[in-house]
Amino acid sequence: MTREDTRNRLFRAAVELIAEQGFAGTTVDAIAERAGVAKGTVFYNFGSKDGLFAALLDHGIQRLTASLAEAAEVPAEAPAVVRGNASRPPGTAAAPLARLDAVVLAQLRFFDEYGPFARVLFGEMWRTAWHDAVVRLRQGALGVYERVLADVRADTVAAGELRADFDTGTAATALFGMVLTVSIERRVLRPDHPLEEVHATLVELIHGRVTSQVTNQVTKSVEAG
Repeated sequence: MTREDTRNRLFRAAVELIAEQGFAGTTVDAIAERAGVAKGTVFYNFGSKDGLFAALLDHGIQRLTASLAEAAEVPAEAPAVVRGNASRPPGTAAAPLARLDAVVLAQLRFFDEYGPFARVLFGEMWRTAWHDAVVRLRQGALGVYERVLADVRADTVAAGELRADFDTGTAATALFGMVLTVSIERRVLRPDHPLEEVHATLVELIHGRVTSQVTNQVTKSVEAG
């Protein structure tokens, strides 16, 4: 077994146990036992339980960020995009709102595959001790959302659908948190609920917020006239 294989086994064991019983309740002995390695292997690879958890967060955040970044580059003809491509020829970049839909779907799929990591993010990483990991999440996964939202804003301000000072940073955090919470709720309470239906509902919420702005403006114009 290579060192990378050993580290991945320890990551899997640690994330499962921490998701089940919390960071404080998880011991190095339990992690080693579930991973099928000696206790000293944990210390050899990571130095401590804190070191293992910090490495686990980095590992998961990097993989999540890569998945979202790949989705953000989706071409116009890709089937995962819900709408927004009508004016874009095949092979070009998808419209910003459609790219946002694709990023949401990528996050749902990632947490569907790595459910324990979703619960660890939700319950453990926001403590002061893991401030550096929160910063990396902000720069990585949330940064993907923020960049796509900036493109959405630029694409819709001229049409009056979003204001020019729309806060993409806060919006990125809100969207990421919403998808994270929905992902956990689905896995725990409604595991048979099709992922595509969950995505469709989230997309309706997101699109409704944007398109409602132009609808309100048209209504006000009619009333004024």
